[in-house]
This record gives sequence, structure tokens and C-alpha cells, in this order.
Amino acid sequence: MGLTRKSTGKDTTPAEINSTPKNQPVIALAGNPNVGKSTVFNALTGMHQHTGNWTGKTVGNAQGTFAANQKTYTLVDIPGTYSLIAHSEEEKIARNFICFSGCDATVIVCDATCLKRNLNFVLQTLEVTSRVILCVNLIDEAARKHIRINCQKLSAALGIPVIPTAARQGKGLQELTETIDEVLQKAPTPLQVRYRPEIEEAISAIEPTIATITGRLPSRFLSVRLLDGNPDFLEDIESFLGTPLTRDERLDEKLTEAKTTLSQKGYDTTSLRDTLVSDLFKTADKLTKEAVNTPSGYNNRQIRADKFLTGKATGIPVMLLLLLFVLWLTIFGANYPSQWLSSCLFSLEEPLFHLLGLLHLPLWMQNALVLGVYRVLAWVVSVMLPPMAIFFPLFTLLEDAGYLPRVAFNLDHPLKKCCACGKQALTMCMGFGCNAAGVIGCRIIDSPRERLIAILTNNFVPCNGRFPTLIAIITMFFITGSAGFFSSIGAAALLTLLILLGIVMTLLASKFLSKTVLKGIPSSFTLELPPYRRPQIGRILIRSVFDRTLFVLGRAITVAAPAGLVIYAMSNLTVGGATLLAHAAGFLDPFARLIGLDGVLLMAFILGFPANEIVMPIAIMAYMSSGTLTEFENLSALKTLLLDNGWTPLTAACTMIFSLLHFPCSTTLISIKKETGSWRWTLVAFLLPTACGAFLCFLLTTAVRLLSLF
Repeated sequence: MGLTRKSTGKDTTPAEINSTPKNQPVIALAGNPNVGKSTVFNALTGMHQHTGNWTGKTVGNAQGTFAANQKTYTLVDIPGTYSLIAHSEEEKIARNFICFSGCDATVIVCDATCLKRNLNFVLQTLEVTSRVILCVNLIDEAARKHIRINCQKLSAALGIPVIPTAARQGKGLQELTETIDEVLQKAPTPLQVRYRPEIEEAISAIEPTIATITGRLPSRFLSVRLLDGNPDFLEDIESFLGTPLTRDERLDEKLTEAKTTLSQKGYDTTSLRDTLVSDLFKTADKLTKEAVNTPSGYNNRQIRADKFLTGKATGIPVMLLLLLFVLWLTIFGANYPSQWLSSCLFSLEEPLFHLLGLLHLPLWMQNALVLGVYRVLAWVVSVMLPPMAIFFPLFTLLEDAGYLPRVAFNLDHPLKKCCACGKQALTMCMGFGCNAAGVIGCRIIDSPRERLIAILTNNFVPCNGRFPTLIAIITMFFITGSAGFFSSIGAAALLTLLILLGIVMTLLASKFLSKTVLKGIPSSFTLELPPYRRPQIGRILIRSVFDRTLFVLGRAITVAAPAGLVIYAMSNLTVGGATLLAHAAGFLDPFARLIGLDGVLLMAFILGFPANEIVMPIAIMAYMSSGTLTEFENLSALKTLLLDNGWTPLTAACTMIFSLLHFPCSTTLISIKKETGSWRWTLVAFLLPTACGAFLCFLLTTAVRLLSLF
């Protein structure tokens, strides 16, 4: 009776199943978002799908297999949905899979801490299929909140098996798999929701006619859907049946009579739909009262927390303070590890020279590989790894605890004002770690128009790779006093202001796009504020290190290696007594001066296209004419070098603005091309932030020079 696991690692399309062995049962795994559905899937199949404490995370159908009782089953994890009446692309995918895929059984995962809200979807599904198992997950969290669920009583009331589980601990999964096998052998007789008498009369009037037309879907289910009249759902139903139900003369006559009768009793389309939903919730409420014992006031703590974290007066300030704290901890905590890692990596240059010498490589090749490729890689790793190793776990901690949906809630209103989607707030949060990850995360946005807006504007928030340059400039030119705790607080505060500028520019750019080339009305979406949960520290470390830190670092290294070779070549090949780097910087200098920079800085941004982390090292190398990337012992020496090369506070300010607002790195642009499938939109993503950054720098430079401040 043991449970074995196997995974396929494939994604299915909305209502399709990847090819499976003959007679292998297919099980749909459904449920509301944020109920631990993907955790159940991972536990059964052994796969490691990414899980997040916000809604709409699973946007495709992940497929895997598991074995129980010497049988193998295909398990398909479909997107989370609140209802079969879809309001988003994710919900449509889930609905169509349940209704039309031909799966052999459906496991619906519910949250034990808020069962009543989940039962609405369960009751709707029971109208479509009788082979349903209710998996009451997070039973451990319910126990901690002193919520007691009588699963036997609930099972008797629903007429289907009800299995309590705690998927993160693996509890109840064995019983779940055994129950799946039992349901496949003998289908349950589930509860059917009874609506108001007048609605039941209308259903009875048309159901016999439907039964004579098709038997591929339950006639009662089709009757309710025809009365409801949702055009999108009916279109999908008719496409599946291959029968134009709404054009059948017999059915049309019965349906017209039924709707006329309902209209005479005061039911128009809107009120009928509201009544259908109301009756479902009343049934769910009755079931919950009979089977769930909830202590009075157990939700008060979450309600108080939400009033504080999402309140009009406190929501935004708290969000900014948390951002300040995360940035401070990242800045303060990354200093020493970064210095240590840099020393270790740069100390390996001599052994590498020795090794390449043993291979009898020519000296110019040794220099190119060590001083070019390896040194750039060492810079990228030593600068990126420590901040990411701090930032990503903190970000994942907030995600796991349930705070990120509150961020989306706080930013939903300003994003709606810009005709964008509130979910864009979540992709912006992802962009703080890596803009490429933020671009990929835009898949959670249903509307193609709003998804494209989010992709094109994600680069306006600074990624982890731009933080080192911003922090160094802030510390050198705008923070007085010795380095330490208070210096890092001041740096974090100014960095927070810069991030606020990036957020404001995101909103303005979104507004501009939505009123010009991407016109449209913002779509509605359901944003669930999930219960606060105790973060799983082990899971957080694994996800943040392997799924995020090492993934982002690996992509940066991939593009930084060839960039190191190009940078070394440009700084060592000479034409007319000057290096190619110097010629390029001289060519760019007139334009760069207009926006408060110089030719060296602008060339450094261009050569830093593969990875933002190497912009400042390239500039230092050009200023020193050293031919290789150089690291300074301290910021004081670096500031002296910059001042000697004409830097002023205006130069520093414009460099920070342009660092915040310029073209995406190569990794992000590759992701944009893959996500949009268009070189045109990739070019827009390149030009839009660059134009904004250059324009702001030009305005600041012109104002300062007119006022003769520097």
C-alpha cells in the first residue's frame, strides 16, 4: 500500500492532458488559490512547483504522476479558481479542464481555516461531476487556531469523501490516494444544491429537453448555465458539445418560456445570477455551521493586522518602512561578506595564471582570460551574491507570511488609476530582486494588454544588480560622517527615495502606455488576502537560494563572461595612441554632458549591458586607463578618483537617476523577447526607460546650470 512518486516536468494546455499510458486514470487537482494545492501536488508527484502566498500563481497546468495501490495515476494541477463562472484567463483554464477534459476524478483542495469560502467552488463542481474528493488541507493550521472540523459529518452532508491533510508535513496523503482509488471504482452520490422554488421550476421545465439533445454533460448543470446565460461559458460548452444549444428550436422555446416566467416573478439576468450565487453561499454556510466548530473571535487578530497593514492612513507608510528595513539589512549585511568574497575570488588570479601557463597558452590569451573574463566574473559574483543572499530570503519571508498580497492591495488603486492591473504590484516586487524574474512573473496577469504594460515598465524598479552602484554613490557624495550603522540607515533612506521615484515613474509610464499605444479599460480581478502564516524557514532558504539567488546569478554569469572579454579588448587595443574605450568615450562625451554625465560613464552603461553590476568598475578602469577592472580599498579613495575626473554632486545625482532609469540588462531583454514574442516590444522596453532617464537627467542638469549651483 506504499506511495511512490514520479514527475514528468511538463505543462499542459488549458483543457488538454499530455499523452499518458493507456488506461492510466487522470486526476484533476483543483481549488481556490492559496490553499496549498501546489504543495499537495508536489508531495504526491515529487515535483517542486514554485509556491507563493498570493493568488493566481499557477497559470498553466502542471502534470505529474504518482502511484498508489500498485496503480499509476496522472495528476494535473490546474490554476486556482474561486468559481466555475470564470472572471480571468486562469479561472477559465481551470473551469474548462474540470468540465471538458474528461478527467476521471477531481480532488478539490480547501483551506481548513476558511472552509465556508471554499465550499462555493466545491458545490459548483458537484453539479458537473460526481467523482469528487474534498481534501481539507492546512488542518494543522486550523488546529493551532482551535478550529475543529468534523470531516465525517461534512462527508455525509456533501455525499463525497472528505480527507483532512497537512500536505507540508505529509499527513493524510496516504489516505487521500487510497480514497482516489475507491472513488474511481465507485462514484459517490453527491449533494445537489437546491435553489429557490421558482428557479427549480425553471430548471425542471428545460432539463428534460436538454437530456434528449446531449448526454455529455449533466442536464441539470446545463439547465442552470442556460438560465444564467453567461455568454463566455455557453460558448465553451457549445464548442465542447459540438451542438449549438441556444439554436435548438425545442430548447429555445422551453428556455424562452422559463425565462419569461422568471421575469414575471422579478428575476432579470443580474438578479438571477445573484440569487444563484446567494443560494450556493447559503448552502455552504449551512454545511459549515453543521461541521465546523470555530471559536468566537479567532479572526480578530488578522482583521486588526489587515486594518493596520492595508489601512488608508497606515498601509503605504508601513510598506515604505518595511522596504526601508529590508534595504538597510541588505546594505548593512552585505558589506563584509562582499569584501571577503571579493578578496577570495581575486586571490585566485595568480593560481589561474599559473595553471594557464602550464597549458602553454600565449600571454595575451592568459591576460584576456584572467584579467578580462575571470575578473569580470569575480566582480559580478562578489557584488551580486551577498546582497541577493540577504534580499531574496527576506523577500521570500514576506511572501511566505502573506504580506505581498497586502502590498498589491495597497498599490491596486494607483495602478487602476493608470489603467493597469493591481497584480502588477506583485511583479514590481519581483523586479526588485531581478527584473528578468519580474518580467516572467507578469504571466500571473490575465489581460494581454495589462501584462504587456507590466512587462514594459518592470525595469523602472531597480533590480538587485543596480543597488551596489546606487549605494556606493549615495555613500560617497550624499552621506556625511563615518561608515557604520547610521551611515547605512541614511543610505537606505536615500535608496528608498530613489525606489519611490522608480515606482512613480512606473505609474506614469503605465498611464502613458494605457492612454496611447495600449489603450484599454483596467480589468477586474479577485485579490484574496490570505491568512497570515508562520513562514517555513527551511523552505524559504531552499527557494530563495536555489530558485532565485543561484538562478539569477547563473544567468548574470552567462552574459558577464563574454562581456569581460569585450571590455578587456576595448581597453587594451589602441588606435592612434588611444584605446578603443577612450575613442568611444570621446565620441559619446558631447551628448553625455547634456544629461549630466560624461563619455566614460555613458560608455560604461553601454558596456554594462550584460550585467548592471559592472558599470562602475568599467568607469573606474577607463578613468585609470589601467586596462583591467580595478577594485579600490575604500570608498574614500574612489571618491578622490572621481573628483579628479570632474565629478560633482550633479554628476553623482545624474548617474544615480540614469542607473535607476535606463535600458534593461541583456538577461531582462531576452526574457522580454521570449514573453512578448516581439522584437518591436523588446525595442520599446529598451527605449522607454532610457528616454525617461535621459530626459530627467537633462531637466536636472539644465536647472542646476541655469541656477549656477555647480
